[in-house]
Amino acid sequence: MTPTRILLNAYYEALYEILTQNRAFCSKRIGDVLKKELERYGDADDQQERYDALYEACEAFVTERLEMYNPIGVQYLFSMGDPQDAFELELELNWYDARNEYWELVNAARQLADQNERTEHLARKVRLLIEQAGAYPDKSIIKYYEMVPGLMKLPDYVVARVIEATLQRSPDH
Repeated sequence: MTPTRILLNAYYEALYEILTQNRAFCSKRIGDVLKKELERYGDADDQQERYDALYEACEAFVTERLEMYNPIGVQYLFSMGDPQDAFELELELNWYDARNEYWELVNAARQLADQNERTEHLARKVRLLIEQAGAYPDKSIIKYYEMVPGLMKLPDYVVARVIEATLQRSPDH
């Protein structure tokens, strides 16, 4: 395994740990951010129903993101074929394009990994990578939502904002 791959795996594992440890904070922040964002969509008669449905979707998206970062998740137990095929499928399924953000993350990891330091410095490199890159793919989600907001995109956007707020709050990164 290359030093870059080791650093990226440690990055995802750190994100998993931070989000797991701060799950209650995430749930509270989801409510706060969601209420504020829903104001954008006006007064609807079914505002509480809309809020409840979107809140539930946001919680499910946090769970999905945790599974994406989980170092022992199902994605690591089975060989799922070519990683490039999986990446391309993900791009087709998402409403945002995270391709540039992904390559920026890989390049930042490569630069940090290429420093001639011993493995003990891995935790420091992970913290630096999280500070530089945030949690992939939050930057893309936030960027594309803010360019063209939409109610169907709102859960992804809320979760991205909440995860970034969690990273800012966490002393672990």
